[in-house]
Order: sequence, then C-alpha cells, then structure tokens
Amino acid sequence: MTSTDTAAGRTAAAPAGRPTGTVPPAERPAVPAPPRRRLLRAAGPAALFLVLAALAWQLMAVLLDSVLVPTVGDVATELVGIVVDGSFAEQLGITVLRVALGFALAFLVAIAVGIAMGRNEFARRFFEPAVLLGLTIPGLVWALLCVIWFGVGLANPVIAVALASAPALVLTIYQGVRSVDPDLLEMAHVYRFSRTTRLRRLWLPALAPSLFAGARLGLSLGWKVIVLVEVFGMSSGVGYQLNNAFAGQNVGAVLAWTLLFAVVMAVLEYGVLQGLERRASRWRKVVSV
Repeated sequence: MTSTDTAAGRTAAAPAGRPTGTVPPAERPAVPAPPRRRLLRAAGPAALFLVLAALAWQLMAVLLDSVLVPTVGDVATELVGIVVDGSFAEQLGITVLRVALGFALAFLVAIAVGIAMGRNEFARRFFEPAVLLGLTIPGLVWALLCVIWFGVGLANPVIAVALASAPALVLTIYQGVRSVDPDLLEMAHVYRFSRTTRLRRLWLPALAPSLFAGARLGLSLGWKVIVLVEVFGMSSGVGYQLNNAFAGQNVGAVLAWTLLFAVVMAVLEYGVLQGLERRASRWRKVVSV
C-alpha cells in the first residue's frame, strides 16, 4: 500500500462534516481562565455573603435604632481605631502565641495517640474513654479548671487549648489510620521499611486529609477556649479586650474585636491551611467526573 492510499484511507475514516486535521472540541486542551476571572470565581461567593450580611445588619440597626445594635459605620470606626492605635497587633500576638503553643502540644500528642489507637486494639480501648470524655466536656469547663489550677501564667492558656483541641485531633487521626489501604501496610512490611520511612512515606501522606481536617477542628476549638481563658483569668490578649469592651457596654468594640478575630481565622484558613493542604495532597489524582 502506498503513502497516497494511506492518506486517502485516513481522509475517508474522518467523520463527515469535520475538516481533515482538526481536533474535536472534546479533545482540545482546556484554555485556562484569565487570572481576574479565577479570582472572581474563588472570592466572589464569599464577598457576596459578606456584603449581604453587612446590608442585613445595617438594616436591622436602622430599624431597631438602639445603642445595643450599632450601625456598620460605628463598628467600622471602632475597628479602625483598634488597628491604628496598635492594640490589635499587640494583643493578637499574645493570643496567637498561646494558641500556637497549645495547639502544637495537642498535635504532637494526638499523632502519637491516634496512630497507636488505629494500630493497636489495646491502645484503642485504653484511650477511647479519655477521647470521648474530652469531646463531651465543654470548652468553658476547661477554661475554668485551668484558671483554677494554673493561675494566670502561660501554662494556663496553653494547657487549656491543648485539652480542648486534642480529643478532636485524636479522633480524626484515628479514623484516618483505620482508612489507610492495607496493601500499602503489607508492602511496607514486606520491604522492611524503617519506622522513619514508614512515617514519612506512608503514614504522613496517607493521613494528610485527616491531619488537616483535625487541624481545622482543633484550631476552631482552641480559638474559642483561649478567648474564655483570657476573659476569666488573664490580663492581656483578645479575650481580655473583649471583656473590657463588654464591661463598658461598648457593643461596637465587641463586634470590632470579633470581626478582626474572624479575619485572622480566615487568613489562617485560606492563606496557610489550604496552601499546605494543596501541597501535601498534590500527588493525589483529581477526579474530573
């Protein structure tokens, strides 16, 4: 068969109505959206929610006309004042340090206990009552107990955050260990991987979704507890400032501190946790159907 016959056969095999040599639309590579459109698609829904929430609050403030429900402008004035005078950065740094130390302690303990519970039946039965008890105790109780036991020192907020965050972290890590593919565990046993290699190449990649889910839950619990601890037993921090604003019946300042606190949480979630999660799970196959 000559090359002319081969070309003729390819032309005849092409579907009717499609020019020879063209790529069908389904097979063409997807053109990435412009950066502005991607940004709008990612941040648009959240921005819309915030705008609608501000409009609803403003409408409620106008209708009620009460000093207990300040307008959006009053809250914005308080917020700018807190940021400009430097108190926000100072007090936030104190609170973040306490949360970071407590969460780090809880995270280290949770990894060891969670993996042990997932791999050993005795460890599961031994630690299970403690985990269930920790999940049922309100954060307010931990805050009060730590204030009573540890006074106003650094150990008070650190241990309170660790006690509030650890049970949720342990539970998510335990569930992640139970969901690891048994074939991977068998392969690691056959090839006699060291414990360090298993931890780095098997456990941490496989547990990444559970670790980040637990981190989100643990941090949210830790932020709530640290505010309670600072309200009840500390003389600095965001919780202490909230308590001062409450004592002065300054609802605008209370809302301003709360909004700034929420902004910090949003930055931590979208700027830190999601970036680390994408990096840790970049090897996973993305489902497109």
